[in-house]
Amino acid sequence: MVEDKIAALLEEKFREDAFADCFLVDLKLHAHNKLDVFLDSDFGITFEKCHKISRYLEQYLDEEQWLGEKYVLEVSSPGISRPLIMQRQYPRNIGRKVEVKLNDGDKRTGTLLEVEEDHIVLEEKVRVQEGKRKKTEVVETEISFSSIEHTKVKITF
Repeated sequence: MVEDKIAALLEEKFREDAFADCFLVDLKLHAHNKLDVFLDSDFGITFEKCHKISRYLEQYLDEEQWLGEKYVLEVSSPGISRPLIMQRQYPRNIGRKVEVKLNDGDKRTGTLLEVEEDHIVLEEKVRVQEGKRKKTEVVETEISFSSIEHTKVKITF
């Protein structure tokens, strides 16, 4: 499959020092030979890196004709609207407000405080009953990666 060939080329490229902090997030081949490649980096993917990787992939696509003579290749970062799906994406978002959707359908919203090997720590504001009235408390919640369906970074102004 073309996707497997592209993924292998990217793995090779990511072994180079200049691209060692990069990783593949998603790869989609659409109708009419349109290929979307979503990359990220431990320090934030730049336009320049996307451009260089696009040229690198085009070289093989043109030479090998994996998508024929006419194709569209888009190499970009996942963007803020796409969920975090890889553990490697989380550390760069420490301190940001996130919404975590759990496998059971429950949602948790708060500030991402920590990222560990098997879990994250979220600072949440929760309403608790105290006598006859409710009050807001700030709690730290540990959420295992195995229970997370996806996480979205919430934009705050």
